[in-house]
Amino acid sequence: MQYCGMLLHPANPDDALAVAGVHVRSWQAAYRGLLPDAYLDQLRPEDRAARYDFGTLDPLKPKTTVAIADGSVLGFATVAPCRDPDLPGFGELYALYVDPDQWGRGIGAALISAARSSLYQIGFRNAGLWVLEGNARAERFYQLDQWIPDGCRRRDTVWDVTVDEVRYQRTL
Repeated sequence: MQYCGMLLHPANPDDALAVAGVHVRSWQAAYRGLLPDAYLDQLRPEDRAARYDFGTLDPLKPKTTVAIADGSVLGFATVAPCRDPDLPGFGELYALYVDPDQWGRGIGAALISAARSSLYQIGFRNAGLWVLEGNARAERFYQLDQWIPDGCRRRDTVWDVTVDEVRYQRTL
């Protein structure tokens, strides 16, 4: 699928390091002031890339879509069945990150649209996602896409750091 000069396609194992680079740079930009600087500064794409499983064919495992232009990964979105036991039959947007140098160019909108479509195509009619508490930019983005906070909060460990998160839901 192509959007304004960028190509969206399923991630493959060769994309892992580039996706991890976007993931790390996004965390370092978006979560500065929300997570400890020392923690963010020590993040390395090489460490994150080893955790991805872009080669799986298991429909119950996360699926990642990447946005690419001029041979570079600009962003990615990951979806799967929802992990929350109180949302049976829901899909989940596990992750959506765009390289900070590309923010505001419609890449996130293209990726979230593709993520919703992917979840719908595999049978989900509703979805949830978790946002780091205090991440106002992400909350505005999701609210513009008609995601609604459902009042559920949790404390979770992500990438070896404890975070407070707020859950959002929407109909697909």
